[in-house]
Amino acid sequence: MRVEFDRDACIGMYQCVVEWEDGFEEDRDSGKAILIDGEEDTEDVYVRDVPVDAELDAKFAARACPVDAISVYDDDGDQVV
Repeated sequence: MRVEFDRDACIGMYQCVVEWEDGFEEDRDSGKAILIDGEEDTEDVYVRDVPVDAELDAKFAARACPVDAISVYDDDGDQVV
């Protein structure tokens, strides 16, 4: 499973941090979240693999985002959230 985070779309509500504290952290200076261990795929879009024990947390983080800045993909590349 893989998570994709569009940091440009983020509005800093930090619901993702609440839902997946090992996956996201607050950046109060920029007013946006940070995807922990994320690598920039394209400009302001960060990706990382999701550990098996964090798959549910990643899905909750994506669902909680009020601007849909977080997407979750299964191992086949199909978007699940």
